[in-house]
Parts: sequence; C-alpha cells; structure tokens
Amino acid sequence: MILYVAMCRIVCYTVFSNGGTVMRVITVKSKNSESFYISYAYRGKNGKSTSKIFRKLGTLDELSAQLSTDYDGVMAWAKEQAKAETEKLKSENEFVTLSLSPTQLIEKNKENSFNCGYLFLQSILTNLRTDNIFRNIKVKHSYKFNLESIFSDLVYARILEPCSKRASYDYCQSLLESPKYELHDVYRALPVLAESSDYIQSELYRNSSFLHKRNTKVLYYDCTNYYFEIEQEDGDRQYGKSKENRPNPIIGMGLFMDGDGYPLAFDLHPGHQNEQLTLQPLEKKVIRDFDCADFIYCSDSGLSSQSNKEFNNIGGRSYVITQSLKKLKKDICATALDPSQYRKVGSKQFINLLDLDETDPAVYESIYYKEVPLEGKKVSETMIVTYSPKYKAYQKKIRDGQIERAMKMINENGKPKKSRKNPNDPARFVKTTAVTSEGEAADKTFAEIDQAAIENEAKFDGFYAVTTDIEGDVGEIIAINKRRWQIEECFRIMKTEFNARPVYVSRNDSIKAHFLICFTSLLVYRLLETKLSNQYTVRETRETLKHMNVSLIEDAGYMPVYKRTDLTDVLHDTFGFRTDTRIIKKAKMRSIIKQTKEISIQSAKQ
Repeated sequence: MILYVAMCRIVCYTVFSNGGTVMRVITVKSKNSESFYISYAYRGKNGKSTSKIFRKLGTLDELSAQLSTDYDGVMAWAKEQAKAETEKLKSENEFVTLSLSPTQLIEKNKENSFNCGYLFLQSILTNLRTDNIFRNIKVKHSYKFNLESIFSDLVYARILEPCSKRASYDYCQSLLESPKYELHDVYRALPVLAESSDYIQSELYRNSSFLHKRNTKVLYYDCTNYYFEIEQEDGDRQYGKSKENRPNPIIGMGLFMDGDGYPLAFDLHPGHQNEQLTLQPLEKKVIRDFDCADFIYCSDSGLSSQSNKEFNNIGGRSYVITQSLKKLKKDICATALDPSQYRKVGSKQFINLLDLDETDPAVYESIYYKEVPLEGKKVSETMIVTYSPKYKAYQKKIRDGQIERAMKMINENGKPKKSRKNPNDPARFVKTTAVTSEGEAADKTFAEIDQAAIENEAKFDGFYAVTTDIEGDVGEIIAINKRRWQIEECFRIMKTEFNARPVYVSRNDSIKAHFLICFTSLLVYRLLETKLSNQYTVRETRETLKHMNVSLIEDAGYMPVYKRTDLTDVLHDTFGFRTDTRIIKKAKMRSIIKQTKEISIQSAKQ
C-alpha cells in the first residue's frame, strides 16, 4: 500500500499521555481507500517529537460494513479503541510489587527461562508472508500438523542453536511460544517441505521485496558441496570432488544470489555431477518462476563452460565470468601479462606497468586494466585483465607464508611430507630428485624448494581477469565481479555459523528440506543484517539473540536475564518493541508476541 502524504488526513484525538507517550487516532487516505490507525507520539533520543503506528484498525469501507455505520460512527468507535488501548498501556506501566518466600521451592520440572530473541526473527518471517505461503501449500496436501509453525521453529533453531531436527525440537521448547506439535510431526513435515521447495523459494523471493527491494540486475551463481560421514553411496550422496578434501560421499548445492548479497534460489545435485551442468536447470527455473529475464550472470571460471556462456548470451542476459590466466593459450597469456597498453580505471591514457611507482600510495591503491578481444565461434567476448599493486603485495605475502610452510615440510632426512594435491598446498613449492654421489639415479630422494615454480607463479602476482560479452563501462564490470565474494560469504555462513553440516537426515527429500531451512535462515539473517544497517557480525548478532532470555516470575510477568547492549537497543528500536524493561507483564508480552505476527506498516507500504 502506497501512502500519499499530500492526501493524508490526520484526525488527532489525544486520549492519554504518560511518560511522553500520546495516543491518537489518525486516518490516512490512499488512492482508493481511507484507513484508520492508532498511533502514538513520543520524543526520540534526539529530543525531537516523532510518532509510530501502534495498530491498524482497518479501512473505512471495511469498518463501515462491519459496524453498520457511517464515517462519524467509525470515528467514534476508533476513539473507543484508542481509549481502551490507553487503559491497557496504563495498566502495563503500573509498578509491580513482588512478595517471594526465600524458603518456598520452585515448581519441579517447570521451565522458567525462555528465549525471546527469536521474536525479531519471527517479525521478519511474518513480513515474508509465510502464512500465505503455507496456506497455499495446505490446499495441495493432506496433513494435520501446523507446517508453518514447524518450518518457522526450524528456522529459529538453525540460526540460534543449529543442531539435529530432534535437538531443534527440544531447543524450541525454550522459546516463549513452545511447539504445539510433536516430534514425529517434524519428520512428517520434511517431505512436504521438500516437495514444496521450489514454490517456497519463489514466494520468499517475491515477498522479500516488501522488506527490501531486490536487485536482480546481476545474479551470482556458485556451487559447494557437503560431505556425509558415511562410506556407502546412497541416493544423491555420491563420491565426488569434495571442496573440503574429505574422502566421503557428498551432495552438491548450487546457489543463486542477487546483486545485493541476498540468496535467491538453490538446488541440490548428486555429488558426482559436473558443476557446470547444474547451472542451466536452476537458471531456467529462476527465469520462469521468479520473473527474472534480463540480468548479468556472474560466476567463477569453474562454471564457465562454452554452453553456459552461450546460454547467457541470448535474450536480455549477458555474463561476467572469471578467467584463469594460467589456463590461457600461451600467446593470449603473453598478451595479458605484457605490461604495455594498460589504462588506469577511469582514464583513457595508456601506461606501461613497468613505469609505475608502486611505493606511491595512490598507485598502490589503484587498479589498471587492458582489454583483449576474444573471438569465438558463437560468442564474441572481451577479456578484461586487471593489475593491482595492492593485490600483488597480498599474493606475495600469502605465497611467502606457503614457502615457509613448504620448508617445514621437508624433514631432517630430506623427505617431503605427502602432498594433499590442493592447488594452494605448500607442497607445490617442493621438488624431489634421486641422486648418487656421482650424480646418477638412485633410490634415495632429496627434497628442496623449487625456485622455478616460485618464479613462474610470481609472474601472475597482481593480475586478474574476467571474460564478458558486455560492451560498456569497464569499471562497472570490474565492480560486478568484485562483489562475487558475497556468495562465498553466503556459503561460509551456512557452513560455519548455521552448521549446515553435519546433516542428520538421510533421505533425499529430508536432505532437501534441511537445506531449504538453511537457505531460508540465510535469507532471514540477511534481511535482519540490513535492518541493523550491517553494523554487526553474524556471530555478534547470533550470540545476542541466542542469549536474550527472560525468566518467568510467578504471576508478575517476565524479567530479562540478559545483558543490555548497544545491539539489543538497536534491535528494540528497529522492531518497535522492548523486552528489556525490568519487568514485562504477561499481557504486555502477549501484546509483543502478537505484534511480531502482524504485517508491519512499513512493509505494507512497499
């Protein structure tokens, strides 16, 4: 709903003032309707007067039909509602006196401590319209459990206390709203979630635009895999190239991310499948179900098959893909590394890299580039080669550390430790030879640092390349590729913070449901991160929410037992409710819970 300020008619009706809070009735006219709200005015931290919507009462048409009255009758009723809310607020703000016996034991087997940090996550899920999503799923399936509640709780647990589905169910008993379903319902829900995965993803994408405008001008794609601590292949769990170098069956995951770092869509594939073949099926699904037809596709060189380039060279699509200089043909590589014909980004003047004074801070921080045309049979593309003195220094520093470790790999007998065949393994700088005192071949090996290998690698320091079919601003193309780190950050969060592995389920449908939970958790966290203005790390936010516990004090209400910090203040200010007062009456807590289950006015404006 778009609010037009010029068409806004505010009718003030002050019913209560307490501690600077003033309750009012206001009406707001949009293009086709007039809505009634209860709002309150208050002084912010800066001392300036401001206001917030407390409750939406409904539109004039809705209320007139419901109450069988005209505008004046609706206004009179609205004032009564405001008065009632005022009295409720007044009651909530009354002092609480406790009388507790130091000899009376607490009730046995009764939980008295509850997490309220999940309420901020609940508010985000609510504004993702999950109620509509699962209402539509219910139409196509026959089940009696509350699928939305199970899904939401699994998301909360994945963010706050990632563990198995059984342990997640147990953890959710500590939430202010404990599960009203049984553990077996969780396992019955997983196949339904798996079958509905594509629909849930597409709806989450559409609904997330109510919270943050999605940037689909650039779509990033990457793959990772997750290992299972089993030895026998089963279903999609197959032996393949593990990114963690584990000798276990794996399952692959392809993930699309939008231009702002929000997860867009994912799919799973067997562990032995070539990652290059995973792109087009998922991309076709995004084009079809997400209404994303025109975009720039960006990925690393491992997903840059000729077929994938051609697929993203039609319609309104184009591509920016990293290119390994080491894998280029000899003549093209020589052209790329030739120091002449480079330009500084933003300048048209040619320079020679050998003439740069890299001790100059301005030069050190700059990026230089050259364009190398590449003619293909079906796609004409350009390779943009960049050079950065800063990146050169970084690569040298990393390699120096690897050389130092390589020297330690050579033991006192001159024998190197076994190489793990990783392209970044320090063992690549160790060479072995077999000699005798006469220089003839023998069984004894001698290990030493391979200087030729070091020099060959050093010549690529500072250089980076992408291929693209875009004819445009080189600076923008470089910037597009630079943001590719965000998708790697998505995988890192899922693997480390949300503990996507180990996967405690084994059926293909349960595995897919598990990763749907991880995917949704990542989206919820990203939206939360944005609401907090990206001020805090994943760990800071998770740990804060995890430890936001309140203790039930007899009939008095809930007492916070967590540390109030700048982050908790930001959370409360952002979401418009507080759980950090000395005591929260039960009625007030019920009101807060209800608030987190209502679509926010800010979201409704989108």
